[in-house]
Amino acid sequence: MKPIPIKTDSELATMREAGRRAAQVLGQVAGLIRVGVSTQELDDFAKMAMGLAGVRSAFLDYHGYPAQCCISVNEQVIHGIPGPYRIKEGDVVSVDVGIWHEGFVGDNAVTVAVGEVSEDVQRLLTGTRLALVAGISAARAGARLGDISNAVEKVARAHRLGIVDEYVGHGVGRALHEEPQIPNFGPAGRGPVLRPGMVLCIEPMLNLGTKGVRLLDDGWTVVTKDRKPSAHFEHMVAITPDTPEVLTPRPDYNVAQVF
Repeated sequence: MKPIPIKTDSELATMREAGRRAAQVLGQVAGLIRVGVSTQELDDFAKMAMGLAGVRSAFLDYHGYPAQCCISVNEQVIHGIPGPYRIKEGDVVSVDVGIWHEGFVGDNAVTVAVGEVSEDVQRLLTGTRLALVAGISAARAGARLGDISNAVEKVARAHRLGIVDEYVGHGVGRALHEEPQIPNFGPAGRGPVLRPGMVLCIEPMLNLGTKGVRLLDDGWTVVTKDRKPSAHFEHMVAITPDTPEVLTPRPDYNVAQVF
């Protein structure tokens, strides 16, 4: 494994602002999710919101990705490409927003239920959200990377959810994906020691059915093999000498309140 970058105080200050702006854009886009709105309309709005926030997409043209943000519906796990699909009652819609601000990335994601959903789908959303909270709670200086993975896995299994193992969380900073990779499963007490100044994107990707996924022919969209719904929540978190610092706080979901 390559060394995990340690951010200086100045770099962390810039990343706080990048995270704040990424969370602002995500909250605005998620607030527009409703029946009849197309995923392309959400992406068009994201472009406008990024412009008003003085940032640009970190996803557009990343290895050829063709949109401002990733919008994944129902069985789509991650990297859904916005298009003509119009949101329906009972859908679950995941929005992943990444932005550039002064040379640093802000990255976060949320999954939204549209109208009434089944108890199983609510279990999926609640379990994935709580898995993220558990992962963040474990992200403390002196702990090991595996402690985050194990905390996420315990909550996922308690909610009887499939854990996607082909896609993982990651470090973040001057690049969208830095070391380390952060699986959503695994034993505690293993992996690199977490040190102040590390910045991590913790992002459970959990399925209502099995863990199996496959990549569609568009080369981006990942779907569940059994076509059951999936959920994705993500926060950008800084390791500090004290409690972990969520760099992408949102009024609708402020994990910092749990500490």
